Amino acid sequence: MKFGEKLRQRRLEKGLTQGQLAAQAGLGKRTIIYYENGEKYPRDREVYKRLAEILDIDADYLHNENDDFIAAAKETYGSRGKRQAEELLGEVTGLFAGGDMAPDDMDEFMRAVQEAYWLAKDANKKYTRKDYARNAQNDETKKS
Repeated sequence: MKFGEKLRQRRLEKGLTQGQLAAQAGLGKRTIIYYENGEKYPRDREVYKRLAEILDIDADYLHNENDDFIAAAKETYGSRGKRQAEELLGEVTGLFAGGDMAPDDMDEFMRAVQEAYWLAKDANKKYTRKDYARNAQNDETKKS
């Protein structure tokens, strides 16, 4: 389950509206909506802690490395990078379904896959047509 899904589920269990959660956390209601829809992730770990305290859960439950990975992919490579990162995680996570791999080994494997992803993205930058890269960057600027 992704951060936004966990946030929404726990907020509803606590009987809070998005506005109430936002006010208690010192955030805007729109921010909570973005979080729950998976459009944005908190950039600061303190936000995870505040939300976890309000919702009476462990901050680690809300936050995981995959969320960081997806957020970093979007920030670095735009919506296309985010989509590719989500697809990659979806495919790799499927490998673990029903497997006998120890949790520590799964974490190490995921770190290695994520590192390989970043290396490949950086290596492929030099092969991207300049006009395509410029158009992609302009598209991202318009969305912001």
